[in-house]
Amino acid sequence: MTTIQNESSVEEILASLGIEQDNPGAFAGTWLETKGEPIVSINPTTGEPLASVRSATADDYEKIAATSVEAFEAWRRWPAPRRGEVVRQLAMELRNHKEALGRLITLEMGKILSEGLGEVQEMIDMADLAVGMSRQLYGLSMHSERPEHRMYEQWHPLGPVGIITAFNFPVAVWAWNSTVAAVCGDSMIWKPSAKIPLCALAVTKIAERVLAANDAPPIFNLAIGDRHAVGQPMTADPRIPLISATGSVTMGKSIGKVLADRLGRAILELGGNNGIVVTDDADLDLAFRAVLFAAVGTAGQRCTTTRRLFLQKGIAREMKRRLVAAYGSIRIGDPLDPDTLMGPLVDGGAVDDMMAALDTVREQGGQVLYGGHRVDRPGYFVEPTLVEATPHMPITCEETFAPILYIFEFEELDEAIEVHNSVPQGLSSAIFTTNVLSAERFLSPWGSDCGIANVNIGTSGAEIGGAFGGEKETGGGREAGSDSWKAYMRRQTCTINYGSELPLAQGVEFDI
Repeated sequence: MTTIQNESSVEEILASLGIEQDNPGAFAGTWLETKGEPIVSINPTTGEPLASVRSATADDYEKIAATSVEAFEAWRRWPAPRRGEVVRQLAMELRNHKEALGRLITLEMGKILSEGLGEVQEMIDMADLAVGMSRQLYGLSMHSERPEHRMYEQWHPLGPVGIITAFNFPVAVWAWNSTVAAVCGDSMIWKPSAKIPLCALAVTKIAERVLAANDAPPIFNLAIGDRHAVGQPMTADPRIPLISATGSVTMGKSIGKVLADRLGRAILELGGNNGIVVTDDADLDLAFRAVLFAAVGTAGQRCTTTRRLFLQKGIAREMKRRLVAAYGSIRIGDPLDPDTLMGPLVDGGAVDDMMAALDTVREQGGQVLYGGHRVDRPGYFVEPTLVEATPHMPITCEETFAPILYIFEFEELDEAIEVHNSVPQGLSSAIFTTNVLSAERFLSPWGSDCGIANVNIGTSGAEIGGAFGGEKETGGGREAGSDSWKAYMRRQTCTINYGSELPLAQGVEFDI
């Protein structure tokens, strides 16, 4: 078990996870001697480098893809419960390295330590869930209209899966896909964000050891590189029947076009512009705490971050007063410090995007109630920001990946739901109310149009037991729990005739 003390150096944390100063960025059953451009991982808290990775080239991708195809041919022959046992051991190894891996996430991405550790726990929970799935990859049986016939469906492994992940959850989203794909009998290729390559290296090294201990084929493969060397070849590769991609709407549209051209499958988890509605009868203490975490957690860099807050006029003034006071007391700083509540943005570009969005807010008539500035210290720190907005401000229909919360006031619930649903995105939503009729109205077919709709909890922090994903420009994909495993398999309908006649369906006769 890896134990990292609070005072441990960056070098100790990296060494405990098998990461050196210069690392190959591709794994295909063995670590390849990649010769692509170096990618330097930057600590967003200090702006200083952590370590570097030699990115994969197009030739490296070809080796990885060939290995993944070969691994799939072998892995799909393993019984699903045996595949589940390998994933169970992966969960145990993640437990053994939880502290070190959680600290690496905090170092490389900038989320506070409790969130870094929580992300590793999410991987562990996801692996545990997938182990259970390995014994429940069920198909339905149907009654045939023809005598002495039996119908049923079964599910087979699909093939190598391409997994493209974003920087904000460096490892958890990989686990949502990889653990389920593994028990379903698939191999995979992981293309992580180039902003957080070390997290991907560490997880792949852990997975490598688990595979070796089980004499398993190399199903967990890695390709760190740009879209030209890795992303585009993988998306266009007919050997990869499914691409699961998390990122921007622009990226998703590009991937979707390529997959449509080759009739490939997609799981797309794209933008979120999530809203919380608070009614006059809500428990304000509950709503206040939920809004604060959902808007400020991970420095506003979650796809489920609350970006729009709808306050009924009777409680609007009090909620705004509480939020302004709370925003002024948010402890911003080193995310490894247990007293810190908000760490940095991931890089300087994210800071620039936030400042540009706030310039647009002012141009469109929005009023900044609190924040809106860079924090004068090393690293990429900003103030969490509250904006008084109107429904007609175009900027509120866009997702700025930063801690900006737009506040709207409304009279009637139907008015709030209409404005809430007017944006292109449709990931997560919530209502705070003690009125069961209001709650049911929000959850009705003519209520929230999002893939996730909550009552009296916030928009972020989804549990892995439910299917995660959204509608409209969020992409329509579903990952993690429920029956999301079906996306990683192919369905086969089987009919068995155990009689001596050959009746045709629908009463068709064809006698010679």
